[in-house]
Amino acid sequence: MKKLHIIALIVLAINIITLKMYSQDTTQEQLKARAKITEVQARGIASAKVPSGVIKTAELEEENGKLIYSFDISSPGTTNITEIAVDAITGAVVGDSIETPKDQAKEVKEDMAAEEKVKAQSKKY
Repeated sequence: MKKLHIIALIVLAINIITLKMYSQDTTQEQLKARAKITEVQARGIASAKVPSGVIKTAELEEENGKLIYSFDISSPGTTNITEIAVDAITGAVVGDSIETPKDQAKEVKEDMAAEEKVKAQSKKY
């Protein structure tokens, strides 16, 4: 009887851990399913904000509770990047900022640290 309780507790713990892992991992497919506009539409909106620019990166992400497409756009004659955030539900521009090369390096470093943290957490499970 004692063995049965221990086995039941182990199975319960595994189920809780698995559920927690899946609930925290929002895949790109899940994000795309929630988006009301396509990436192509969002690209057009972002490009209109920086007409002479070239989109270098595009990402669909949840940021501050909003589902957004984030575009890094380079422009001729500058090393700065313009980051344009487009609401993936309404198509409204919800963010517009300039990143210097120093800002970009800091962001890359932060992204790498966050990625390492996720990898370390996933190894625990």
